[in-house]
Amino acid sequence: MAQEEVKNGGSEKAAAAVAFTTLKPQLLVEAPKANDAVLFYKAAFGVVELDRTSQSKRKAEQELPLILSAQLQLAGSTFVVSDVDADSDATLKTGGSGCVLCLETEDVEAAIAKAVAAGAVAEGGIADGQDACCGGRVGKVKDPYGFVWLICSSTKKCATVEA
Repeated sequence: MAQEEVKNGGSEKAAAAVAFTTLKPQLLVEAPKANDAVLFYKAAFGVVELDRTSQSKRKAEQELPLILSAQLQLAGSTFVVSDVDADSDATLKTGGSGCVLCLETEDVEAAIAKAVAAGAVAEGGIADGQDACCGGRVGKVKDPYGFVWLICSSTKKCATVEA
């Protein structure tokens, strides 16, 4: 049994329990586009900006401060949008970070239309039933920063995955 626990991330010695309180996905965008991204997410999805950290050491000729991070709230969840410049240790793949974000709503068409009006691009049509997430309806948009957002309306619970 001890060998199995080690494979699954446990240790042979009892470790102190670690409790996480929050998971905050971080969307990395090419500098200096984080402010534009925040404005887009406000217009497209109605996010609420909770906090912002700006870089204080900015050259005088640059108009806007570089946002180090902005904490945004959407549908009860929090995520962070951050500028990444060429000198940063963080890596930035072209077209977003490779993650897909899922938003659930009862009006998929209206949510997609609002995102497109704010600058997103709809990808494909809206799928229904077995072709969609959890048997509901789903459409997909790509925001101007390369992140893919699934706009879903679920009609049934997703299947439970057994460990």
